[in-house]
Amino acid sequence: MVGTVLKRSVVSCQTNVNRVCAYFREVMPDPISELHYRTPYELLLAVVLSAQCTDVRVNMLTPALFARFPNPQALSRASWEDILPYIASCSYPNAKAKYLEGIGKRLVSDFGGEVPAERSLLESLPGVGHKSASVVLSISFGVPALAVDTHVHRVAARLGLTEGARTPEDTEKQLTSRIPREDWSRAHHWLILHGRYVCVARKPKCTTCPFDNWCPKVGLNLKG
Repeated sequence: MVGTVLKRSVVSCQTNVNRVCAYFREVMPDPISELHYRTPYELLLAVVLSAQCTDVRVNMLTPALFARFPNPQALSRASWEDILPYIASCSYPNAKAKYLEGIGKRLVSDFGGEVPAERSLLESLPGVGHKSASVVLSISFGVPALAVDTHVHRVAARLGLTEGARTPEDTEKQLTSRIPREDWSRAHHWLILHGRYVCVARKPKCTTCPFDNWCPKVGLNLKG
């Protein structure tokens, strides 16, 4: 079995990328985020809350949050203590409540109550890093971006879409060099969903994976 794995791994990263993209273009041509939102403002808050937290948990708490703070103007008038009860069940609630307080104030004071559509401006907001900005840009504004989280980073390595990528930044650089620009945003969803439901961190479901006949990791004892 090990010999088979090594033989499969000889296939180039580009070939593997082409296989994965061709499959998902056919079976999942229009993937969408699992976060629930209606506006760029709501997506921005949900993305900030989703850091190190599941989308399921975020979706449980955002309806009440959005009802209480339906727009940046309402959020700008709130203190982090006002926000905290609405997000107490997510990870790092104190820090995220302070992020949301700062976001509300900045959106109103600096951006006229609108979510900016430029990366540098988004990344200037509290709690918004490169990955979060990529998600907002690609989903809300149609800007080609490929956000890399732990799922994307793991799946890309296991499927041989990247080689020697040690960080999410390395993974993003390699993926965007191999995936057509018009597929960047879709590829984010393809890989994250595959990582959540099939190529999970522990005990990946290789027998139900559409790529198990060529995946370089087939036959290995995956633990994470």
